[in-house]
Amino acid sequence: MSLKAFHIVFVTASTLLAFGFGAWELNNYFVTGQTQSIVMGVGSLVAGIGLIVYGKAVLKKMKHISYL
Repeated sequence: MSLKAFHIVFVTASTLLAFGFGAWELNNYFVTGQTQSIVMGVGSLVAGIGLIVYGKAVLKKMKHISYL
């Protein structure tokens, strides 16, 4: 597995995890009203967006490397 393929798999899994955790924490905030939940939820959503930006930058930089 090349570095490019590893990055695609890892960044995709990390992005899904960040958005899933962010949604879970925001739902927890609406149920309990805890400030900690909204901070962690918004932080996770921001991290997910950052991971998407990072993934696009890596793919652009490694466009000449094969997936094998």
